[in-house]
Amino acid sequence: MGYALKDILNKEGGNVISSPRAISEIKKDLESFVGSRIRLKANRGRNRIIEKEGVLESIYPNIFVVKLNERKVDRRVSYTYADVLTETVELFVYGTKNEEIKIASANN
Repeated sequence: MGYALKDILNKEGGNVISSPRAISEIKKDLESFVGSRIRLKANRGRNRIIEKEGVLESIYPNIFVVKLNERKVDRRVSYTYADVLTETVELFVYGTKNEEIKIASANN
């Protein structure tokens, strides 16, 4: 007798986010920042957290690509929108006054 996560959250009074809708909203948020300088914080498991700065290079239906400039070598990493939704990856865009703006996640 299994319960869906939605049912468990509803019983406990938690909020339920419709994943396809939330993912499409994250994608829509990212579309306006293509070419912008960003900072990403990624949880790689086993207490390995990386923080890098780069440029949001492109977005695709299921992934987005960030171009990192590490030690004078360009490197590209890709993540899914679900990574942002589950906060495995946190994205911050630099605004006009160099302030950081967090991209939408489950808690925003």
